[in-house]
Amino acid sequence: MNALFIKKNKFAYAFAILLALMFCLCPVIRLQAQKQSKSALEEKKKKLQQDIEYTNQLLIETKKSKKLSLNQLLTLNKKLADRQELIATINGQIYILNRQIAETNKNILNLQTDLKKLKDDYARMIYSAYRNRDEYSRLMFVFASVNFNQAYIRLKYLQQYNEYRRHQAELIELKQKELNDKLQELEMRKTEKRELLGTQEFEKETLTKEKSEKEVILNDLQSKEKQLKGTLVKKKKDAEKLQQAIMKIIREEIEKANADKSKPATRLVLTPEAQQLSSSFSKNRGKLPWPVIQGVIIDRFGSHPHPTMPDITINNNGVDIATSKGALARAVFDGEVTGVVNIPQSGKVIIIRHGEYLSVYANLNEVYVKAGDKITTKQNIGSILLDEEDSKTELHIEIWKGQTKLDPEDWLFR
Repeated sequence: MNALFIKKNKFAYAFAILLALMFCLCPVIRLQAQKQSKSALEEKKKKLQQDIEYTNQLLIETKKSKKLSLNQLLTLNKKLADRQELIATINGQIYILNRQIAETNKNILNLQTDLKKLKDDYARMIYSAYRNRDEYSRLMFVFASVNFNQAYIRLKYLQQYNEYRRHQAELIELKQKELNDKLQELEMRKTEKRELLGTQEFEKETLTKEKSEKEVILNDLQSKEKQLKGTLVKKKKDAEKLQQAIMKIIREEIEKANADKSKPATRLVLTPEAQQLSSSFSKNRGKLPWPVIQGVIIDRFGSHPHPTMPDITINNNGVDIATSKGALARAVFDGEVTGVVNIPQSGKVIIIRHGEYLSVYANLNEVYVKAGDKITTKQNIGSILLDEEDSKTELHIEIWKGQTKLDPEDWLFR
């Protein structure tokens, strides 16, 4: 029975210690999470500001063209999306700051309460010491003891009382410093919040101006619907030609790898080396380097409404990346060039095989590689075509797995 009682008590004691640790650690964990979240938001804000600045540079290049273009609208749309995300990110920062300010205010209130209690206790001790300041009374307090042990205890009591009083004075000083630090921290956070609110207001005003600019371009382009439809038809034909070229190369690769020529091959057969490359490519999903050193995605993968003619659906087999004049295209992964195709009036195309995967780079002016070349990650493979009429430099990239089109944004480093 006693053993069971002791065992239960030990369990209760351990549980109490665990609860105490949890209560102590919770504020630390919460603070650490807030710091990480705040740091991530600040990093995101900087990245968005860099993207907006770069998109501005692209728009300056595009505006050199005497006419308003669809590319200008797409680039502006990208900037508007980034600006809205930036405002949302700043909102997130302000939300965290509001929570931190509220928590700091609570800490200050608790510290002020503790400090007042300490000062009141100390004042009572000082008053008591003042009333009994006569050295004679303290000696009498010791000498009035009935025996030596009591005299010793009374002497120790006086020493401990003096030590306690000194300790209280130090504690008051520490609490005052802690309070001053918290007040300074509060002021810093309030200043940071004011700066963020100012930045947010500026971004909102800029967003309103950019939306007005978009309306002007949109109205101009909508008045040229016939011309835009003609451009759309041409782009669709170019995409079909590119897809045919890719499918032709895939079929050739399947036929080459097919040992039994009597049976029709339906998929790529991989050598052990190609299997390893394919596996390595797959593991790098979301980590592949961008095919340009700097650029912004202005047209995404898949089916979506046309930006100026919502009743028309456009389909993109990859993504279109706007970049600077004179920019070079680079390989996103190790591989082998399986084809270089020329599409009249739409530039040249390089297709690189990475085991079971293919990466396709279109809208090139010059190519620096040929079929059969072994390619390394980030190797420059060609220069990107400049559209003089629209003053735009735009790379089109696609990623395939066998005969299946994949969204390049899922594979490129975020």
